[in-house]
Amino acid sequence: MTAPGGTPARDKLQLRLALRDARTKRKLTQKDVADAMEWSTSKLVRIEGGNVGISVTDLKALLFQYEITDEAEVGRFVELARAAKKAAWWQPYRDYFPPEFITFLGLEASSIRLRQFQQLVVPGLLQAPEYIRVLMQLGSPPPEQQERGFAIRTQRQKLIADGGPEMFFIIDESVLFRQIGDQSVMRAQLLHLKELAARSNISIRILPFSVGVHPGMRESFEIFELSEESSNYALQIEGILRDRLFPEPSSETARYVDIFFRLEKLALPKEETPGIIDERLRHMT
Repeated sequence: MTAPGGTPARDKLQLRLALRDARTKRKLTQKDVADAMEWSTSKLVRIEGGNVGISVTDLKALLFQYEITDEAEVGRFVELARAAKKAAWWQPYRDYFPPEFITFLGLEASSIRLRQFQQLVVPGLLQAPEYIRVLMQLGSPPPEQQERGFAIRTQRQKLIADGGPEMFFIIDESVLFRQIGDQSVMRAQLLHLKELAARSNISIRILPFSVGVHPGMRESFEIFELSEESSNYALQIEGILRDRLFPEPSSETARYVDIFFRLEKLALPKEETPGIIDERLRHMT
């Protein structure tokens, strides 16, 4: 278990995974532990699921049950629990967005790797400011709603800072041609995309028109890899009316992970992305 760091959402995820790992290593069921602690089973389920926090008193009692008594190790668990309780940056926006979107923000902030396929627009994490502003006008929402949307998207982009998670993007070639805003907006966006493609923790690959029919044609989607555990993925699928979020591993998440890896085999190498963007810029009037 590593020390606290990153975001409260990431610390919360690390804590619940560490507690679950400690229980399974001792071959205890959730009911075994709940009975021994004189808790309801649902309480432990909620703690391990990240739906509720855990007090330091309860945490120490739980660690004792798992035979974790080393002072330094207990101290690391306690630090993690306290860090997980800090307010995340999106707390002020909870009243303005549905719970699924808040969960999405937490999953994205908690990920150790992000994988996204986008066939309509530049992925949100890679959008330039004026490109975002044009998209926020879709549907003519009130100005204050546009500003909230802009603020959240730019805040999300802080994940791109050095030391953030690994990010793998596959973008349909049509996105480079779809006019969002005027020529100056598109030119700034393409230059921004080229700059980001040079980052060490970001891979941006183009899926060319020449591949024809491919497995990602129906939907854009984002995959969140939450730990080094096998298949520990969450998923968001974009929709016209609403997005669909799958916060836990499932057959659905496994299917989209497979689709993403199939798309990687079709996409052009990331080393070619700057040249493709330059070619598009040369043909812009």
